Amino acid sequence: MGYTPEKDMRSMIANYIREQIEIYGDELAMDKAYLPTYGKEESPEIAWQDSVTLQELEELTHTCRKCALSSTRKNFVFGAGNPDADIVLIGEAPGATEDQIGRPFVGEAGQLLDKILAAIQLKREQVYICNILKCRPPNNRDPLPQEVTLCTPYLFKQIALIKPPFILCLGRHAAQTLLDTTQSLSALRGRVHDWRGHRLLVTYHPAALLRYTQFKRDTWEDVQLLRRLYDEFLQNQLS
Repeated sequence: MGYTPEKDMRSMIANYIREQIEIYGDELAMDKAYLPTYGKEESPEIAWQDSVTLQELEELTHTCRKCALSSTRKNFVFGAGNPDADIVLIGEAPGATEDQIGRPFVGEAGQLLDKILAAIQLKREQVYICNILKCRPPNNRDPLPQEVTLCTPYLFKQIALIKPPFILCLGRHAAQTLLDTTQSLSALRGRVHDWRGHRLLVTYHPAALLRYTQFKRDTWEDVQLLRRLYDEFLQNQLS
C-alpha cells in the first residue's frame, strides 16, 4: 500500500491511543477492538527505533505526541552538534529560548556553556548537545517521571548512534536519570562512572551556575578532568 496523509494520520492516532491505554489502563474511553493495525513500515512509533542516522531519527520523532508536553511546546528540541562527537553533553530539558528556537542551550545558560567548553579548548561544533526531555516543561518545572520514561528511549537511541566515548551530564536530573540513582549531584561528581560502556562524568548545569556562582570552581574541576581523560583517549588513539 502506498503512502497517503490519511493513512499516516490514522496510524498516529492509533499509536497515541495505544500509548494512553498503556499509561492509564483500560478505563480509557476507547474500545481497543476499534484500533487499526499497520505493518512496521507504516508505523512511525516503531520505525524510529530502526533509524541509522541522527537526521533520520529526528525526522521520525519530531512530531512525537507521547505526553502532554507536545501540546504546550513550540518546538521539539532534538539536539545539535557533531553526529560523530567523542563527547555528548546532556542537560535536563529545553528552556524558553530553546523551545522558541528549536535548538538546545541557546539561551543565557547556553552562552555560559560555550564559555566553559572554550576554557577546555572545545567548540560547540565538536561535541553533541541534547537533553533528557525534548520538549519544554511549562514554567521550566522539573520533568515528571512519566515524561522521563517516555522520552529517554529517544535519548538512548541518540547515544547509540553517536557512540561517544564520553558523556557529560549537566545537572542533577540528567545524572540521576542515566545513572538510575537518587544520589546527590555532589556525591556523583568528581569521578568517572561507567554507563553502558561509556565514560560518564557529572557536573553542574550552567543555569545553576548563573544563580549559584560558588559552584563554578567545582565545575571547572569537573571539565578539567574531562579534558585530561579526553586527551589521554586521543593519545591512545594515535599510539
